Amino acid sequence: MEQDIRRPAPILMVEAEPPARQRLASLVEEEGFDAEWASCVAEAREAARRHRFALVVCDLKLPDGDGLEVQECFQETQPGAGFILLAEIGSMASAMEALRRGALDYVEKPLRSARDLKRAIQRAAVLAAGSADPAAKGEAPRATPGLCGSVVARDPRMLHVLDLLGKVAPADVHVMLIGETGVGKEVIARCIHQQSRRAGRPFVVVHCASLSPGLVEIELFGHEPGAFAGATGQRQGALERARGGTVFLDSVSELPPSAQLRLLRALRERRFQRPGGQQFLDAGVRIISATTRDLEAGARDGRLDQDLLARLGVFPIEIPPLRDRPADIDALAEQFLAAAAAKFGKPELRLSEAARLLLRSHPWPGNVRELENAVERAAILSDGEILPGHLPFGGMQALGPAAAGTLNVHELERKAIEEALRLHGGNRTRAARELGISLRTLQYRLKEFGLTRA
Repeated sequence: MEQDIRRPAPILMVEAEPPARQRLASLVEEEGFDAEWASCVAEAREAARRHRFALVVCDLKLPDGDGLEVQECFQETQPGAGFILLAEIGSMASAMEALRRGALDYVEKPLRSARDLKRAIQRAAVLAAGSADPAAKGEAPRATPGLCGSVVARDPRMLHVLDLLGKVAPADVHVMLIGETGVGKEVIARCIHQQSRRAGRPFVVVHCASLSPGLVEIELFGHEPGAFAGATGQRQGALERARGGTVFLDSVSELPPSAQLRLLRALRERRFQRPGGQQFLDAGVRIISATTRDLEAGARDGRLDQDLLARLGVFPIEIPPLRDRPADIDALAEQFLAAAAAKFGKPELRLSEAARLLLRSHPWPGNVRELENAVERAAILSDGEILPGHLPFGGMQALGPAAAGTLNVHELERKAIEEALRLHGGNRTRAARELGISLRTLQYRLKEFGLTRA
């Protein structure tokens, strides 16, 4: 299950700008990778003729072309080399095209932190090692995001997550999901399991934060009769119940130290004993863990053992919060509304345009879970068209359902724009993104509503 992320072949870094090149060089050296450098498409092609590379990390914008040309060159000359594209936030169409052509990953520029690229390189190395494993070929189902109907995505960031999901599912490695509460980490974990070679085996969930320290170990490893006071019978733990399947550890950073050490030992030795027992049991399960905390922070503050982190975090995936992917709000709302209509026997339910606008303007601190709850509440209150007054938040809440229902669409749109600008301190670019409209459309609306000084 464990993969060695250090490959014998070097990495080719293709970057034209000297300052960015220096930052990348420091990062590569810190991680212990050997690297060669190219500053343009022509130099990358020459490097491809001279040497073989395990991985190519390439900027999209180059003096004599773009990163997609470099990708095409390596697909023709070294199809086994992994490819990561560095693309500016405004170049998501090119990033998605690179993924469609077979890139292992992309990273947004400017880098928020060095860990973004570190994680991308780590993921790419794991996937490259998995694809080179003859035993892994031909055994797994073809993994594509479309196979998991419970996940809806239109935003490029979430589409990227689904692309990673499809690639890692057949690779029998541990996965760590990082994201705020409510972003859907358990849903993503189930999708990975469903698309893996373990799909026919159990998927067992352990909510680490909701259990006391003593109960966590019992839930993971079970116990024998007499193991402790009150243990009158034998109990199977999650590792045993999974029986070759997947164990999902939610809030893994909340595992108590003793449970972390016992789990680490079980993963190292691929076997464990029930507390109070002598028999060794197979621990050949896949672990998908989830945390709301940054991996490095969890290790620094001592909450997560670094050796355990290294094993569980072989393939980290960050799930973006809903506020950072507004293009998904409409699609998710429609999905939740259809489910609520079926649940409550209200086939006529539909979202008004004003309600859609308010959904897009809400900051969603509770993420997808909050959206689902809001839509279900609205479905209970309405028998037909869902209006802003049926929603439990935003500027309309202060008006009350009756007053909100008397406002026309233009008044609702104005209030939603004012709320979005307020939430983002007057930043129009962020407000437009929150509302799911273009900056040009927002500027037009501001002029129309007399809000140009907002």
